[in-house]
Amino acid sequence: MTVVAIVAAVLLTIAAVLTGYRVLAGPDTLDRVVGIDSLVAIAAAGLTVWAAYSDDTMVLPGVVALALVGFLGSAAVSRFRVRDDR
Repeated sequence: MTVVAIVAAVLLTIAAVLTGYRVLAGPDTLDRVVGIDSLVAIAAAGLTVWAAYSDDTMVLPGVVALALVGFLGSAAVSRFRVRDDR
């Protein structure tokens, strides 16, 4: 189980770095919003991997709350965002 957790952590770290680049270099705000939503999903996945590795279920309510905040944040931004000028 340790090898699986290490591989998952490395892959999630690589995904977070690539997504962070997308957030910083995004050509418009919608790309940045999608990138931030992806970072929230990657953080929730990282907490889930940690819960599976450590056999600690106390972080699972935090995972649910993080997923809910990520969803509501993306929905609010997509609803009220201002169009980019081109």
